[in-house]
Amino acid sequence: MFIRHFGRAALLFAAAVLFAPTAHAAEKTTAVSSSQAGFGPRIGISSSPDQLIVGGQLVFPDFAPQLSAVPSVELGFLDHVTTIAINGDFMYHFVVRSSSWKPYAGAGAALVISQPEDGDSSTDAGMNLIIGADVPTRTGNKFFGEFRIGVGDISSLKIIAGWNFPM
Repeated sequence: MFIRHFGRAALLFAAAVLFAPTAHAAEKTTAVSSSQAGFGPRIGISSSPDQLIVGGQLVFPDFAPQLSAVPSVELGFLDHVTTIAINGDFMYHFVVRSSSWKPYAGAGAALVISQPEDGDSSTDAGMNLIIGADVPTRTGNKFFGEFRIGVGDISSLKIIAGWNFPM
């Protein structure tokens, strides 16, 4: 069952990446500055437990040169458990001059509260290792996609996509 859901999510993620604005379209608009704070929704899937994830994040760029702080909250459901993940991530943004896509890598602490359908709740801590990229949209927002690998008693893999709007 997870393979079927994972396959669908991978296709949706690939479609979103393919239909994101091109570098030419991004140059014609005023994109969100790298030094501008933002907020936005995020959606994705996870494994162990196999869940659909929805949530939101804040973006505090220029925490240090090319480093941003990105706290987020995610609600996961399916696989007979509901989870709430509170993440405190730091992202290092690589400088790429030949593309409008801006890759990043990061890490952060995670606190996960789990409530199984037929059991007691638990709280676990762990760490996320993150790789991703963002791109400006024609409206001046940013689209992003990322892979998150969990270390510790948290989801082992997450694929997330979302948007950031300037504050």
